[in-house]
Parts: sequence; structure tokens; C-alpha cells
Amino acid sequence: MYLRNVWYVAAASPEVTRNLRRIRVLSEDIVVYRTTGGAPTALEDACPHRKLPLSMGRLKGDNVECGYHGMTFNCSGACVWVPGQGRVPPNAKVKSYPVEERYGLVWIWMGEASLANPDDIFPVEHYDDPAWGKSGGDPIDIACSYLLITDNLLDPSHVAWVHRTSFAAKGTEDTPVEVKAEDKGVIVSRWMFDAEVAPLYRPLVPFKGSCDRLQHYEVRFPSHAIILAYFTPAGKGGHGKPVPEDAFFMYSYNFMTPVDENNTRYFYFQIRNVHPDSAEISSQMASGVRAAFMEDKAVLEACQRGLANPRVRPIDLAIDAGPLRFRRLLDKLMEREAGTSVAAE
Repeated sequence: MYLRNVWYVAAASPEVTRNLRRIRVLSEDIVVYRTTGGAPTALEDACPHRKLPLSMGRLKGDNVECGYHGMTFNCSGACVWVPGQGRVPPNAKVKSYPVEERYGLVWIWMGEASLANPDDIFPVEHYDDPAWGKSGGDPIDIACSYLLITDNLLDPSHVAWVHRTSFAAKGTEDTPVEVKAEDKGVIVSRWMFDAEVAPLYRPLVPFKGSCDRLQHYEVRFPSHAIILAYFTPAGKGGHGKPVPEDAFFMYSYNFMTPVDENNTRYFYFQIRNVHPDSAEISSQMASGVRAAFMEDKAVLEACQRGLANPRVRPIDLAIDAGPLRFRRLLDKLMEREAGTSVAAE
């Protein structure tokens, strides 16, 4: 069901504090907190004695004390104290998950801990570049499979109907897309020429009149996406053409973390090449993008409910080429990972 030997986003950085917090990732319950030095920590959220969630306990320095009988665990998941006996049983331990903090997010490795390499965390270009502005928002909980969201993010056509007041504009209804599969994921893209600037971007695009617009939707395994919005004055866009000085770029980074098979947490932020210091513009973009994502949420949750009806089998259309390619490749990666795991056992 899930690819495990990859990095997922566990939480937004402000969500991980000196208070024990219960989260759920890939159908596993996890307790997260910060050490006294500020480092994020993630442990299996179940005391091995009677399985009380450790998140119902308390912190003692950097250790977690179970709220039932006081068994205490360190950051690596080892039990360091058992009340009423001098010897700690060898099986008195909980799973510890590798975690890293980057881009205002806490990342977690759900697979074989020895394979966790922080260099494999999704790279975000321009994140710390003062010439680029940032906007974002709180995570969104969506009651649907993460694969419905990756489908959505590999489908530029839906903006014409779902996002009429934000991302939609001339050409978004029927301009064909190019689909390209790569080792890291799938890219769906299209140029729309001599079009109007979409409503969400009008306050940001630094030129007047019609535009040439590139929609670049890229989803990388297991469920991380880059959405590039690129606008040039009409007649200056297209494959291989130089980038004009007044071109507009906005990269939207989207990280979908499966909570379980029917629920997903959606983490996101945007980076733009204009107005880097404008808090007002950042606020406007954050509000506009979140409103659009809430439109997606309503549609995707309704689709999840509809797909649960076994009487009606869904059909596929030409616009589903990108999503279907992504799912097939992800299935192969999961099969390969599962085969490797079985062989190792």
C-alpha cells in the first residue's frame, strides 16, 4: 500500500514541541516531541507493556515516561527504567524513526532505518534565497487516499472546472498535455499561448496584456509535487525560448503524507520571483492558494466517497494518462521494495 524507504513529512515544524504529540503516518501511530536541545524525535506510540500510547505519558528531560506504570524510554526507543525491578527486559523497547528538519517541516523515514539518508530529502530550490518570496499555510487534513491527490496534481485540466476564480483561464479546458515519466516520478506539462493571466496571478505578473503560460505539474515518488506556474508576455514563451526579464515564476511545493488508506495530510508552500519582502503579497497568496486547495479538498473527499460504492466502476479518460502512469510506476517500486524485504528476511 505504501512505499516505505523514502522520506515523508511528519509535521510542520511548529507542531513539534516539548509537548508529546500523537500523529499517524502510513497507518502507524507515532509520538513526536523535541529534546531539550530542540531536536525532533519520533517514537512508536505504544508502551510495550500494555500498549498505552506514550503520548498519554510525560517528558522527563529527553525521555518519555509511560503514563500507566512509569516505564521510561530514551530517544532511540530503548527502555532505561522499569519500576519495581532492577533489570530491564531485552524486549522492553519501542521503534524509533529517523527524523530530519528542513524547510520548516519535520521529515520522517518510515522504512529500514539504516537506509535513511538526509541527502535524499526532497530538494527545494530558492528556499533561503532572499530574492524570492515565500507563502504557505497550515497543513490540510483531507479524507481521501493520497493517490487521489497525486492524481489531482497530475491533472492540469481540472482547474478549468474546480478553480474558476483562481487558476482557470483561456486554454485550461482543452489544451493537450505532454506526459513524461522519469526515474523520480512523472511530469505533465503544457504551454498555452496568447492567453489571459489567471485571476490568482494577476497581482503578481509584472507585465500587462496577454501571456504565454506554462503549466508544469511534477509528482515525485512517493507523493511529493512541484507545480510550476510560468508566465511570459505573449509571443515570448515556448520550449527553448530565452527567459524574458519580466517573466513570472511561482513554484508550489506540495507534500502528501498518507495517514492511512483513506486519509492524507497535505503540507505546502509557494516560492515566487517577485515581491520577496511583501508581507501583504505573501498573505494574499496564502489566502488565495488555500481557498483553491479547499476546493480540491471538497471534490476529492466526495470522489473518495463515490469510489467506495462498488456498484459503479470508474472509467479512465485521455486526461488520466499522467496519473495512471504515476500509479503504475509507484506500484512497481512498492513491489520491488516488498520483494527486497522478503528476500532479506
